[in-house]
Amino acid sequence: MIHTRRGFGGACAAPHHLAAQAGRDILRDGGNAIEAMVAMAATIAVVYPHMNGIGGDGFWLIKRPGLAPIAIDACGPAAALASREFYAAQGYGVADDTTGAPLMNGASIPSRGPLSALTVAGTIGGWQEALAFSNETSAAERSSLALSTLLSHAIRHANDGVAVSASQKALSEKHLAVLSQQPGFAERYLGQSESGEPIALEEGARLRQPALAATLSRLADAGLEDFYRGELATRMAQELEAAGSPLRLADLNGYRAQRVTPLKVRLRDSEVYNLPAPTQGLATLMILGLYDALSATHGISEADGNTPRHLHALIEATKRAFLVRDSLITSPECIEGALEGSLEGSIATQQAQLSPEALARQAEMIDMQSALGWPHEPAEGDTIWMGATDSDGTTVSFIQSVYWEFGSGMVLPSSGVMWQNRGLAFDLAPDRLRSLAPGRKPFHTLNPSLACFDDGRVMAFGTMGGEGQPQTQAAVFTRIARHGMSLQAAISAPRWLLGRTWGDVSTSLKLESRLAGEIAQTLAAMGHEVEVLDEAFSDTLGHAGAVMRHPDGQVEAAHDLRSDGGAALT
Repeated sequence: MIHTRRGFGGACAAPHHLAAQAGRDILRDGGNAIEAMVAMAATIAVVYPHMNGIGGDGFWLIKRPGLAPIAIDACGPAAALASREFYAAQGYGVADDTTGAPLMNGASIPSRGPLSALTVAGTIGGWQEALAFSNETSAAERSSLALSTLLSHAIRHANDGVAVSASQKALSEKHLAVLSQQPGFAERYLGQSESGEPIALEEGARLRQPALAATLSRLADAGLEDFYRGELATRMAQELEAAGSPLRLADLNGYRAQRVTPLKVRLRDSEVYNLPAPTQGLATLMILGLYDALSATHGISEADGNTPRHLHALIEATKRAFLVRDSLITSPECIEGALEGSLEGSIATQQAQLSPEALARQAEMIDMQSALGWPHEPAEGDTIWMGATDSDGTTVSFIQSVYWEFGSGMVLPSSGVMWQNRGLAFDLAPDRLRSLAPGRKPFHTLNPSLACFDDGRVMAFGTMGGEGQPQTQAAVFTRIARHGMSLQAAISAPRWLLGRTWGDVSTSLKLESRLAGEIAQTLAAMGHEVEVLDEAFSDTLGHAGAVMRHPDGQVEAAHDLRSDGGAALT
């Protein structure tokens, strides 16, 4: 067991050790946690390309001393051309309601390739907005670090090369048949067999990304604005259009990340924050609120940590939270009950679900002796979560993604940017909760969390893992805050996932093998459809991490043994 790393300076946690080290170096150079996170975000985009990239989206939670936490929504909307009519012209869509015309190629947006690249990549805009917030709220005498310094680690790794991780190799092999056919992918991320066929790069092979290095260098010199309204934007838009994507230069020109009010839930000893729609942040906060309510009414104690009682309460809370999420969360302006589609009205509607009264009503529907049946279709997705805190007390919880592993699979030739396929979250059928329309934001599984405890502690925590993100965050938080576990022990302890995993059609309750035996048997007897995985530490169950700052200045950081991660302290 790796012990939680502790110190009295700054701390960073990431699912790849090179990203954690990049953040640590920025903190050592006098940067704050926001600047460290930009360096980490750029680095992780280079060293973990199967999980995220600068062609994807991102979300931030930032807590600066003396200020309320703020959130940054760096989710790109659907292109102006991305309509149901556009996809019908390409042979994709549902039967026409009037003529009864049959399905053509399919009822869903293509999962890979240019047609799946239909939303603006927002994460660079998020970096830009976070740095603007940093400058606005920093002491007047403090000098910000140069963008070239923040991006230097990523540029070096892209030029010099990084060792291919085991997960990148495995996922390249798993999706080889489809990804090898996407524009630019084989040239950037695959090798060749002796007969000239594309093959996955071996674990430990050196992966160089010179085009991406040049793009990051361009951003360092010209500024992050160039990604949307400069020479880089023009080139990317031309290549997106040439490949067949509906994205155009006007879509990039019009994009800016947004500062938004985070959702929050009041627990008995803390307030926990997360992102509002289009993310599933509401679900994470509901699970935590329901667990506290169940603890109060059913006497769940510290001794119940990692027992069937603990797991059952969280699993049943997850079901209630997902039912609310899937009836409500969509593009913010489309949230039911939001006055005239306003962002403020959307957030208020979601926040109402976290009131003590609303949580109590949901908790009353949970049977602590028996499982609710669960024929549920979960959301997919892979991503990265990272956290950072500095010696002045600023703490950041951050998440970045290209949605599916390797996103659309399409790599733009001159920039080396691999575009996301987040638009798959849209529905091509009309009048649905998440129907496709130009300018709408897609539903996001991404949701970083941040907890402010009444005793002065501040903790950033999160994970990758699509549908598993709220479940893992709830497991980690309750183990730390309710059952007395250290950060590292809480993250390393055996986990579970309610729902379908990649390539699987079942919606069973999946347990790591360390939960086999009495725990699995008890949960099955309560009515859960239990499936025990072969692995003791399964990559399927996410790459979690956490950083915590104590009021005396002590910091802690922990990473997931299921990833290639690292926790680094200054």
